[in-house]
Amino acid sequence: MKAQKKMKGKSGRAVRETVKLDALAQINLHAAGLDIGATEIYACVPEGQDVESTVRVFGTYTPDLQALADWLVHCEVESVALESTGVYWIPVFEILEERGLQVYLVNARQSKNVAGRKSDVLDCQWLQQLHTYGLLSNSFRPEEEVCALRAYLRHRGNLLRHRSAHIQHMQKALQQMNVQLTQAVSDITGGTGLRIIRAIVAGERDPQSLAQQRDPRCAKSEAEIAQALTGNYRAEHVFALQQALELYDFYTQQIHACDAEIERQFSSMASRVDVETHPLPAVTKSRAKNAPTFDVRTQVYRVSGVDLTRIDGIDAVLAQEIISEVGLDMSAWPTVKHFASWLRLAPRNDVSGGKVLRSQTGKTGNRAAQAFRMAAQAVQRSDSALGAFYRRLKSKYGAMQATTATAHKIARIVYHLLKHQEEYIDPGATYYEEQYRSRAIKNLERKAARLGMQVIPTAT
Repeated sequence: MKAQKKMKGKSGRAVRETVKLDALAQINLHAAGLDIGATEIYACVPEGQDVESTVRVFGTYTPDLQALADWLVHCEVESVALESTGVYWIPVFEILEERGLQVYLVNARQSKNVAGRKSDVLDCQWLQQLHTYGLLSNSFRPEEEVCALRAYLRHRGNLLRHRSAHIQHMQKALQQMNVQLTQAVSDITGGTGLRIIRAIVAGERDPQSLAQQRDPRCAKSEAEIAQALTGNYRAEHVFALQQALELYDFYTQQIHACDAEIERQFSSMASRVDVETHPLPAVTKSRAKNAPTFDVRTQVYRVSGVDLTRIDGIDAVLAQEIISEVGLDMSAWPTVKHFASWLRLAPRNDVSGGKVLRSQTGKTGNRAAQAFRMAAQAVQRSDSALGAFYRRLKSKYGAMQATTATAHKIARIVYHLLKHQEEYIDPGATYYEEQYRSRAIKNLERKAARLGMQVIPTAT
């Protein structure tokens, strides 16, 4: 396709040169299409690759998937396109990739709403045809070791959500017994709260004895806690409390086991920096309550080669989540603009008639984008360049737009650090404010010059 050039017509208005469109060419000559369901998989190969039929139906058992891979290899297929239907595509993707096939994971929105396709057979044929002409784009999937790390971290997040439900069950049981432990301590799963709950489950009912489990750092006195622990201990409510506590302990053990697997997965990944010869500087931040039990910051630094926690708003847990979602190789995105667009943090301009009709970011469930937004919200009060940037945009556009714009800036920084393996140095809020002030003065001087005026600074 030729590039468009602007020309001026007889009326002096800018017009565009007519573009010559090339005919569609078959790019992937050895392409196949798969329509994946819960019980059946429809596969389509190019014409002439199979003497019996170009479309076959396979089951979803593992031997069936192996037979599907054998048939595709026999038909000399090199690239396969399949839609991301739930989680059904995962075993198919992994088995075909092990056979050396190039698998395209396609978003269903690229091929839907096409009239006349009402059966699974035609769906796989349509995917094969679109993939042959190169009209399908591959979804991003990080390298295999990062995919394994991502699976562990997502599973850990599910365990934390399941455990939080049982914390609510403990609160409900305590409230039914009128034991106001939530008013006595800020967190019932802290040291003081769990000791008191375990004592109640063990049979202790004396408020004074229960209050002696108080940690010396608690804000409430022992007498105030004893008053809150005077309750109506009915057997059915104590039993519910015991069950909830046991489930909380069980999920806590499962989380610790998951942390051990995550640490093992980190250990199996290649190092980009020797942490013994280039150790990280010590930090005085306290460990979060739900943080992993191992040194996440050192492991992320070792496998990525850069310390992402130097960026304001990103802690070790958030850095771990970011690399598990975007991977370590930034070559999947040619430029940082492609990266921001994939995250849906860059505005999408809808242009018609030479005018921008809409300019806003699209809706997305991208977990990496959510992590960058969390980092942006964390810099609201920080004395850093990112904090000053957020506060300036918040005063001008509001908190929502400021969060998106700051998340966009943090994502660009992370992309640059991972791609070029450089260290991040925060210039500080004062430097940012001076840069913004100098830009504003230059803009005023240009406007004044166009009006035949001059900007004269006043004496301080």
